[in-house]
Amino acid sequence: MKRLHRTTIALAAAAAAALTLSSCTQGGGSAEPSADGKPVTVTFQSFSDQPAAIQATKEIVDAWNKDHPDVTVEIVQAPTDSLDDKLTTQFAGGVAPDIIHYEVLGIVPFARDGYLADLTGLLDKKTMDDIDPGVLESVTVDGQIIGAPTELQTYVVFANKKLLDAAGVAVPTGDSMSWDELATIAKATTTGDVHGITWGLKSPTAAFMSLGMGFGSTYFTGEGDAMKVAVKDADLEVPNRVKAMIQEGSVDPIGVTQSGSDVLATFYAGKAAMTVQGSYQVANIATDAPADMDWVVLPPLAGSKGAVQAANPQTLSINVDSPHQKQAAAFLDYFMQTDNLVKMNIADGLIPTTVSAREALAKQTADKKGWPAIVTSAEGLRGPAFLQANGFVRWKDTVATPAFQKFLGGETDDKALTSELDDGWAQVNG
Repeated sequence: MKRLHRTTIALAAAAAAALTLSSCTQGGGSAEPSADGKPVTVTFQSFSDQPAAIQATKEIVDAWNKDHPDVTVEIVQAPTDSLDDKLTTQFAGGVAPDIIHYEVLGIVPFARDGYLADLTGLLDKKTMDDIDPGVLESVTVDGQIIGAPTELQTYVVFANKKLLDAAGVAVPTGDSMSWDELATIAKATTTGDVHGITWGLKSPTAAFMSLGMGFGSTYFTGEGDAMKVAVKDADLEVPNRVKAMIQEGSVDPIGVTQSGSDVLATFYAGKAAMTVQGSYQVANIATDAPADMDWVVLPPLAGSKGAVQAANPQTLSINVDSPHQKQAAAFLDYFMQTDNLVKMNIADGLIPTTVSAREALAKQTADKKGWPAIVTSAEGLRGPAFLQANGFVRWKDTVATPAFQKFLGGETDDKALTSELDDGWAQVNG
């Protein structure tokens, strides 16, 4: 995102934030009309692009509007491919919506620029207490809650049980699976033109940094504007393990150059025993996999620190300049109710962010293929350090991703990768 260098607007935003905090000390939103008794319309900009998710959002909004005639929520559909630019223009022009749907990774810079209300005193205590602690950590920036987290993904391993059986490999059970186990299974199921794993690593940074947390990986050091990349041994665990599997031939080399969705064709064709994917692919695999394919989701990958992954949830934030913050917060409390979060996450193939919704979804999907392991994979979520780093997205896209690609391709070693990642941060954020 293009950071905005503003003075007057920043001061106005800060003043508005201060007023918001002083007027919200009691906590909780309000579904009452404006002070003069007139009905209120709250604009809700959503970037959901899947038909099922769009429909679920509409159903939640329609139900709210039916029960709250004095506070109408109006959905505004946003583009998914240029949302940063759109929000930058909206905030700079003073025309941003009351409620903004995004993901925490994208919304953090806007929070740091003073455009978002602190939800600490706006959301109901019941809502706050229900949010998974690790997820709540991910939406906390400089001591402020910058968004209500609604849904998220983890990285999981999908497997073709028939190919595992043919190789004499027992399907792992339990709450987690070690990386050594994964490598052993991948090697055992690699034969002829069949690889043990097909993994779309065209853009590997997010997966490596999330799964690396299982080894204590952080990549970053410092706080606030002083944060910088400082690669340590723990940060190299996942890249090195993946590279080793590529070099021994158990990972499909073509898949390494493709996206996660692209390699599913190889998995469906029985040319790979396993594929590492975002958990949301469970909905696509359930629909698109061959009818006779006996697929399963293996236990979540665990490193030396356990089955820990990064929480990067989708969020609902409130515009700090919105004249309807109380009403917007009341709708967020409503959206975060257990039944609504289950509805949204089933539609998107994602995982709820609250304890109650995750428990409810677990019961509802207990007999659905893959879902129990996916729900389990969310038990180790933590707020990663990289979410707090200004300029992270720019570094990820222009430095980290090409550096990891060269490393996996055997063009560089550990030392060169470390140097590229460390020095690249200073180059793009200096």
